[in-house]
Amino acid sequence: MIKVGGLDILRRFKDETKLLLYTFLLCIAGFLNLAILKDPFDKGAITMATIICVLIGYSYFVIRKFFPKGDKYIFVYSSILAVIGLIMLYRINTSDAIKQIIWFALGVISFIFIVVLLPNLRRFSDYKYIYMGATIFLMSLGTLFGKEVFGAKNWISIGGISFQPSEFGKLFLVAYLASALKDYKNFKDLIQPAIVVAISLGFMVLQRDLGSALIFFGISVTMLYIATSKIKYVITCLGLFLGGGYISYLLFSHVRLRFLIWQNPWPYATDKSYQVVQSMLAIATGGLTGVGLGNGHPEYIPVNTTDFIFSVICEELGILTGFAIILLNFLLFYRCMRAALYAEDKFSQLLTVGLSSMIACQALVIVGGVINAIPLTGITLPLVSYGGSSMLSTFFALGMIQKVSEEGRY
Repeated sequence: MIKVGGLDILRRFKDETKLLLYTFLLCIAGFLNLAILKDPFDKGAITMATIICVLIGYSYFVIRKFFPKGDKYIFVYSSILAVIGLIMLYRINTSDAIKQIIWFALGVISFIFIVVLLPNLRRFSDYKYIYMGATIFLMSLGTLFGKEVFGAKNWISIGGISFQPSEFGKLFLVAYLASALKDYKNFKDLIQPAIVVAISLGFMVLQRDLGSALIFFGISVTMLYIATSKIKYVITCLGLFLGGGYISYLLFSHVRLRFLIWQNPWPYATDKSYQVVQSMLAIATGGLTGVGLGNGHPEYIPVNTTDFIFSVICEELGILTGFAIILLNFLLFYRCMRAALYAEDKFSQLLTVGLSSMIACQALVIVGGVINAIPLTGITLPLVSYGGSSMLSTFFALGMIQKVSEEGRY
């Protein structure tokens, strides 16, 4: 066991507190700017800033009080990303920002409940078939009952509330793979997980949710390598994925369209590739430092609160802020993977790796899409984009990672 002395805990506490103060300063400065821009002065923006700061500060206090030894940077970095997203959402659409702060509050509450109330995660390592059933069930809902939104059939509505089942399905997929791979001994142990992953990917292709398919593949390959340490399995998976992608390209017109736009979007700038072109123009307009908060034209960017919020941020706050968001995601990924290194059992380690990869892959895929580095996929930027399903599933994942961090050998 690695012991942490009182001086180390005190030093970490001071560093975390300093970063929290910077987070509060960012929140207040952003919303104060938006309040001043409106005539008359927008008191609602100040109220939003106050609620966010109180929520983040109290949540940090609760976690620090009950568990002083874990890695609190996981919560701090995620809070910074959420603050940036809430500021930009308030700038674009006030009603969406108000809804988002409710989802943010629910996400933070779920984060705290997982850390404080959930038993040791290793107790959940033997429910492989429950996780498998939940994964297949949730992945199939969009195919069977989903409604098409922006070309993808991955949304369902229950009682007037719409959500993406795959957002929660990927949590169960990670839990299943962690439970199935923790006892890996030979190739036979990989057959069942391979079938479950293939079924999940198949449902995503049928739903035209290529972004989720790419994320599931990234999660699966990362967990496979960590569990087996065999590069030949990773190469085999890459080959199978490329083969499946080529077959999908031949069978589905929407896949061919995405690749056509990716190769050269400009001939279709007013039609098929309008979203990507407007995104790149907005980023180019912002330059390094941006045109200023409130001075851009997010109304020209389609789906600007979800898929393309990164483009809006780059236009008004500059590419440097875009780099800062990428860096924050990298730091969050690093702290999450660091928790995996200190995990005391294989299940917790694999679970942490899978959840960390899930968040990182999602950020890379959507940022790559909006700058046209890879074919565009309609997914959200974790913690920054508008969306209740994404916010809740991300905080569920971070809560479990934080739990592993608190239980680890610090």
